[in-house]
Amino acid sequence: MENNTNYNSNYSEPLRQYYPPMVKPKKTKSQAGKIVALALCCSLMGGAAGAGGFAAYDLLSGRSEVTLPSETAEALNVSAINVGEREDTTVTKVSVDSSRVLSAAEIYAANVNSTVGITTSLKVNLFGRQTEQAASGSGFILTADGYIVTNYHVVEDAESIKVTTYDNNSYDAKLIGYDENNDIAVLKVEATGLKPVVIGNSDNMNVGDSVVAIGNPLGELTFSLTTGVVSALNRSITIDDTPMTLIQTDCAINSGNSGGALFNSHGEVIGITNAKYSSSGRNSGSSIDNIGFAIPMNSVTETVTSIVEKGYIEKVYIGVTVSSYGSGRSSENDQGLIVESVVEGSPAEEAGLKSGDIITYLDGEKLTASADIASMLAKRSAGDVVTLTVIRDGETLKIKVKLGVRQQAALPEKETSSDSQDEPSQNGRNGQYLP
Repeated sequence: MENNTNYNSNYSEPLRQYYPPMVKPKKTKSQAGKIVALALCCSLMGGAAGAGGFAAYDLLSGRSEVTLPSETAEALNVSAINVGEREDTTVTKVSVDSSRVLSAAEIYAANVNSTVGITTSLKVNLFGRQTEQAASGSGFILTADGYIVTNYHVVEDAESIKVTTYDNNSYDAKLIGYDENNDIAVLKVEATGLKPVVIGNSDNMNVGDSVVAIGNPLGELTFSLTTGVVSALNRSITIDDTPMTLIQTDCAINSGNSGGALFNSHGEVIGITNAKYSSSGRNSGSSIDNIGFAIPMNSVTETVTSIVEKGYIEKVYIGVTVSSYGSGRSSENDQGLIVESVVEGSPAEEAGLKSGDIITYLDGEKLTASADIASMLAKRSAGDVVTLTVIRDGETLKIKVKLGVRQQAALPEKETSSDSQDEPSQNGRNGQYLP
């Protein structure tokens, strides 16, 4: 079994902690049988416990009595439980002095070795035949031991993933986990001594602040830098039926830039480039230049950390499906989100929210698009109490909701549709992911 934690010596049901919440247990190569008599185990307590050993347990007390090496257990015909041994992955935050304002050239020099090109191979159906196709994107190094962040749509359905660094070293990458709703993915390469980026605070950005993007436009112009400013903050757009709240920038963002880092003037990553407006397919026929978007780092940092450390994602939620009046509804009240449904057993149901309610404010912040509620909740924690301003039958109510938490696997089954609670679709402006 993988991803095991050590048994608690006083734990009466030791097998349970092999299966953390919402993580599907993996099958073992060999399974346990009976437990040997404690008298036999105790006579061998001087034996060394090493990798590949077995732990013998008294099922009545649940206490661990001895750990036997694999060879000893086999020689004594011992039936035992496999206990995996590995160091837990922990993400440690290290403070870095980034107070100095840098020029674009300095930002590039400091971060080009933290930027990677990503090439994927995927199978596509072409004229009824399965064929392989290559796709390219960008990413950035999160940790020195090989964790890399990119967009989910860059690696979606990939048969293989290859990561290339600025010094032209290539690595086979493994997809560790992803969050499709936030369009982020975490990869892992077997390497050490890599140069990680410095994560900044995207909430400190202002319209007009200088920003720099480094990536691989067109998958050919590797490690290119483009400069610009923050054009807008908290821009609500819908991409592939998924509402997102993004940073808008006039940095040139093109195909192949997806998953790359957006840096502030201090050389800190404050966004992940993922989308742009395109004139193709628009009825107006007008030319559109330099309207690109990036995912704010503050909205996804905890998710990325959870993928690396836990193998699953925890999300704060209320438990409602909502839509805005901008999605085809008409009302005297042209603001707010209408509650389409309330999830049974959710914080929303416990607080008394009902279908048809119109939520206009969350803790005094106006809700004008469906992505707003997900963005606001991303900054809060489970157990926090928020106040919703609700219009019901013409009456304005203040409803307090204690936020809950729900878990989803970092690598969910593809057949499982994404949970749309608090994150409904078809609202806001339409953008498109970069190919």
